[in-house]
Amino acid sequence: MWLRFGDKTRGFFDIDLNTAQFTIGVVVLVVTGALMLLVAVIGDCGACNHSKSALGVFSGLLSFLIIIEIAAGVMAFMWSETLSEELANFYATIYAQYVYTRSPGQAMTLKLLHNTFDCCGIGGLIEVLVRDTCPEGNFLKQLSFPSCPSVILDMFKSSAPLLLGGFLGTAGIMVVALVCSVVLSQGRR
Repeated sequence: MWLRFGDKTRGFFDIDLNTAQFTIGVVVLVVTGALMLLVAVIGDCGACNHSKSALGVFSGLLSFLIIIEIAAGVMAFMWSETLSEELANFYATIYAQYVYTRSPGQAMTLKLLHNTFDCCGIGGLIEVLVRDTCPEGNFLKQLSFPSCPSVILDMFKSSAPLLLGGFLGTAGIMVVALVCSVVLSQGRR
């Protein structure tokens, strides 16, 4: 919700892109968050009231979320190269549009990407066209910033196993919650 409606990030959605992956990604995050909130409320009500039916619904929804979590982790791992290429293309599109229009929303997006990946521009060295969006640093550091598309591609390739581990770790924690709810439900008998 913060990304979609925040004062500083609202400009992301005003950018004229040929694709809508960013908007779709934010919508998926909002829907997933709402679903997880619903599951947590049902689980809390079931545990506090010792309601076997609420615990059963919680267990079913949690099982569904565990399957989705594992599938999302495996898909993110398998498609990490495609995802990195899409993000690199997204960067190139934002870069080209910023050079042409000098839009504040695009400047904010470039600044966010440059600070996140500690890179600047497409050519590698500090670029005159986007200098105001590059991370701050002394003159020597600004000369040594790598090209953003190559940094984005390398980061996703090297981080794919960590991403899979994060998804599987979260699914493991959810399995522990599922076991606890089943034990609580069985103890209710």
